[in-house]
Amino acid sequence: MLDVVYTPGHTDDSYSFVLPDRVFTGDTLLIRGTGRTDFPNGDARHQYESIFSRLLKLPDPTLVYPAHDYKGDTVSTIGEEKAFNPRLQVKSVDEYVEIMNSLKLANPKMMDVAVAANMKVGLHQDEIARRGWATNANEALLLAGKPDVALIDLRERCERERQGIIPGSLHVPYPRLQENIAPGGVLHELVRSTGKRLVLYCAFGERSAMAVQAAQDQGLTSACHIEGGIDAWKRANGPLVR
Repeated sequence: MLDVVYTPGHTDDSYSFVLPDRVFTGDTLLIRGTGRTDFPNGDARHQYESIFSRLLKLPDPTLVYPAHDYKGDTVSTIGEEKAFNPRLQVKSVDEYVEIMNSLKLANPKMMDVAVAANMKVGLHQDEIARRGWATNANEALLLAGKPDVALIDLRERCERERQGIIPGSLHVPYPRLQENIAPGGVLHELVRSTGKRLVLYCAFGERSAMAVQAAQDQGLTSACHIEGGIDAWKRANGPLVR
């Protein structure tokens, strides 16, 4: 049986999901860390209560699967995190709040674009399509390989290795997009010097939809993205290389 546990703190809509032997902690409890609390609607005090009054009450052998893997660690246990997670070695909620409020972490790149899109819960793709900045997978199949088109893969390296790559794509990871579409950036100069049309894609279309908006804001008015991303491309029997 799957139990749903409300664990706010990273944001006010954070949840964890508990099975008899494991817990999926999302962005609340990480391996040897905890989710930052300085995002919109984040609250370090609420996160302390979520972790110490809910998650750490689970049996020590409970497997912990967080949403993010930063250092190659994919699973821990409640017992391990109690013993070795440096942010949990506190004596009070005030001490925890002080730690979290002192982190002074930089905002992720394109934070302003991502937050707005996340709050629409996937509706961003519909809006991008309404503006005429989207192409479906079948249309993309016709565009791929044309000399005036540049396919831009926004996924991370591990995604490319796991899911495959559209032949001829240029790899521009989404976190580095802003520097590449700005004047002087690789993609901006590619469009300026060759007139190529940028066709952006990611895994399922959400990142690429946000990227199209950012590209349009930089004056790259021919940019579009593949609706549904590499997943839609596969379902259209598009070719892939590994």
